Amino acid sequence: MTEPITSLKALREAEAECTRCPLYKHATQVVPGEGRGRSRLMLVGEQPGDQEDKQGKPFVGPAGAILSKALAEAGIERSTVFVTNAVKHFKFESRGKRRLHKRPNAYEIDRCHWWLDIERMLVKPEIIVALGATAIRSISGRPLPINKTRGRVMPLADGGQMLATIHPSYILRIEDDADKRAQYKQFVSDLKVCAKALAKAA
Repeated sequence: MTEPITSLKALREAEAECTRCPLYKHATQVVPGEGRGRSRLMLVGEQPGDQEDKQGKPFVGPAGAILSKALAEAGIERSTVFVTNAVKHFKFESRGKRRLHKRPNAYEIDRCHWWLDIERMLVKPEIIVALGATAIRSISGRPLPINKTRGRVMPLADGGQMLATIHPSYILRIEDDADKRAQYKQFVSDLKVCAKALAKAA
């Protein structure tokens, strides 16, 4: 019988040994969540990207830069939040020397949900921000359309709260400058909803 995980340090060590799905075979390393042991706000993305896989830290690549900027504009210090991913290993396909992101499938999301549950138990966030469809599915337990749930705090079956929004990598992929600015502005607005909800509950 394995010992229960009671600290983020023990969780990182356990995640490093994870073989619950095949993604560990090709990734450089596991990318555990990062942040304070007790954070009122938890941000959950889809999975690590290329830079995150190399550095072993979440949201340190281009999408992470957008996230940090948007958090600052929303009045939230990144150092006060816990950031993690629904899936802890980088899933990709190789194209020459490049490694192109591939979306995790339902099996991989469900197998990795174990770790997210432990993170939530340890961190005890008041609000979880689901960044994109994969995170929404993992946190809520079912696929929900972003356009119908985005930007409002919703109750979860287990007593927690979730706010759904886009993943910052979506903003990176938009080619039209006006659309890119509009989506970024909306992303900041979504994060401000969290900041207001936390301020009201404080």
